[in-house]
Amino acid sequence: MRLNLLHANDRAGDYPPSYYAATRAEFGPLPPLQGEARADVCIVGAGYTGLSAALHLAGRGLSVIVLEAHRVGFGASGRNGGQVGSGQRLDQEALEATVGREDARRLWDFAQEAKDMVRGLITAHGMPVRFHPGIAHACWSAGEVRDAHAYAEKLRRDYGYDQVEPLTREGIGRLIPSGVFAGGEVDRGAGHVHPLNYAIGLARAARAAGAVIHERSEVTGILHGAKSVVTTAGGRVICDHLILACNGYLGGLEPQVAARVMPINNFILATEPLGERAGEVLAEPVAVADTKFVVNYWRLSEDNRLLFGGGESYGYRFPDIIKTVRKPMLEIYPGLKDVKIDHAWGGTLAITMTRNPCFLRVAPNVLSASGYSGHGVALATLAGRILAEAVAGQAERFDLMARLPTPRFPGGAVLRWPMLVLAMTWYSMRDRLGL
Repeated sequence: MRLNLLHANDRAGDYPPSYYAATRAEFGPLPPLQGEARADVCIVGAGYTGLSAALHLAGRGLSVIVLEAHRVGFGASGRNGGQVGSGQRLDQEALEATVGREDARRLWDFAQEAKDMVRGLITAHGMPVRFHPGIAHACWSAGEVRDAHAYAEKLRRDYGYDQVEPLTREGIGRLIPSGVFAGGEVDRGAGHVHPLNYAIGLARAARAAGAVIHERSEVTGILHGAKSVVTTAGGRVICDHLILACNGYLGGLEPQVAARVMPINNFILATEPLGERAGEVLAEPVAVADTKFVVNYWRLSEDNRLLFGGGESYGYRFPDIIKTVRKPMLEIYPGLKDVKIDHAWGGTLAITMTRNPCFLRVAPNVLSASGYSGHGVALATLAGRILAEAVAGQAERFDLMARLPTPRFPGGAVLRWPMLVLAMTWYSMRDRLGL
C-alpha cells in the first residue's frame, strides 16, 4: 500500500489550521497546472528546498515550473518550530569522525552560509517575516551541561565560532525561569522566524524572478528519460531537469529516495497571548530546544503566545495533539496549566538513519534533496541553491552532500515503520527514565 501523507490529516488544497496559517501573509492561491507545459527545470514541492531552487534557477535565466500538491509551504516548511540553527543536524565531532576534518569544516561553512542566506534573503526581497536572534539549548542533566560547554569550546577553538554562550544552572534559570534545567548554552548566531511567512517570502521572490508555481497540482507519475515527463491530474510538464523537493510528503514517487528518507509526525501548540505572564516563560525572545531524544522546542510568538513543540508519531493519523504536547509543556512550565490553548497542529518532517540530509542523483537529470531531520529551515534553503548549482553543471557542493552516508532503512518500505516505532519507543523510555 502506498503511503500518502498528503491527504491523511489535511484538506486538499488548504493550509492546515495553525497559528502560522492564522497569521500568514497574503499569497495566492495560484492556479493548478492545466494541459502540457515545457520547462528547463520542473520542481516537485513548494517548500524551502523547492522554492529556493526555483529562485536561484530563475535567477540564472532558466525556465522553471514548480508543482505543489496543496499550497506553498503546506508541508514541514509551513508548520515547523521556525528555528534557524547553526551547523548540520549532526555535530562537528560526529562529522569529523564520519567524513574527516577537511570535509567537516566545509560542512560547517555550508551551514554558516545557510543561516546568512535566510537573513540575507529576508532583507533582499523584503519578505513578510523577521529574523529573531538566539537559540538556547537547555540541558536536563549535569553530564549534558558538561558536554554542551565542551562543545562550545570546540566550536570556538577549532571553527572560530564564538557566538555560543555557556550557561550554568543559574544562567539557564534566569533565561528560562522554570527551574528544571541543569544548565545549557545560548547561540547568539542562530535565530528563529515565522516559518510559513518565510516560505511565502521565498515563493514571492521566486515568482518575481520568473518561476511559475502551480498549486493544487499533485504529481501522479514521473517518466524518466532524456527529458523527464511529470504528470498531474490536470496536465504534464516536459523538462530537461527534474528536482524532487518533497521531503516527508514524497510518498511512492521515487523509491530510491523513499528507502532512505522516513516521514515522521511532530506537533505544536500555541497558547492564548500571555501578556505579562510571558516573563514566566522566557526572559529574552530566544527560541529553545532541550536535550530529550524526542526534542521539546519552544519560543514566544510576536504577540507573546507560547509556541511549544513536542511529541512524535510514526503512522498516518495524528494523535490527540493537545494531550500529546501539553504534557511535556507542563513538565517544564507547570504554572501554565490554566492557560488556554488556541491552536494545535501537526505536520510531517523527514529523517534519515544517520540524520544526515539525503542528497541523491536519482538519474542523470533528476536530483533530490530531503531528510533534514528537524534542522531544515536554513539547510533546506541552502539545498535549493546547491541544487541550482548542480543543474547548471557546478556539482562540487552537491557531490559533497551526496557523499554523506544515508543508508536505506532496514526492513524496506513494509517493515521500516514498525522497526522505527520500536527504536523510538526505546529512546522515549530512556528519556522518561532519565537515562
